[in-house]
Amino acid sequence: MEQILRYFPSLSPLQAERFGALKALYDDWNSKINVISRKDMDSFYEHHVLHSLALSIPLKNMLVPGDRILDLGTGGGFPGIPLAIMFEDCEFLLCDSVNKKTKVASEVAKALDLGNVTVVNDRAENLPGSFDYVVSRAVTSLDKMLPWIKGRYGKGVLYLKGGDIEEELDRCISRRMFDPKMLSVIDISDFYGEEWFVEKKIVIIRR
Repeated sequence: MEQILRYFPSLSPLQAERFGALKALYDDWNSKINVISRKDMDSFYEHHVLHSLALSIPLKNMLVPGDRILDLGTGGGFPGIPLAIMFEDCEFLLCDSVNKKTKVASEVAKALDLGNVTVVNDRAENLPGSFDYVVSRAVTSLDKMLPWIKGRYGKGVLYLKGGDIEEELDRCISRRMFDPKMLSVIDISDFYGEEWFVEKKIVIIRR
């Protein structure tokens, strides 16, 4: 939590309380349903919460109240749950095809009383309606993910990705999946000083 408060000092008391409750909730659920590696739980706030909240930095200048955000491949609730805590006036749909993962995400959202979160156990192709934004945390390569959400988002896609992404982006551009002018890549290490974030990036595709 010290890391969260250092980078996000303007949290409301309720937001700080909810972020503070996350570790105990995930410790409890992870002991029943293993959705986060035991090793990763030792760096829970850095590797999961802070990583997810990197998206909030560009999103704060993009979202408007009432926007609908799809978290595709949410796993146990990342990045969707931290973002839902941060953006209380937006609606989040957390989707994953693995039932045990969506059970954890759903129970954590319920424990935190996050009324702006809905969790579904399904594939992206089966979801009804459309969204303003799609967020995801390296669920697969971008060129594989984009066809799943084609025509399903109105404003943009924000994708957390690590390592060398040039080849992946080149494949997307060569297949005309988006206009290169709509693409931007942000180094997360521009925001955070921890070594773990070196080479981790946010890929943003705007409509």
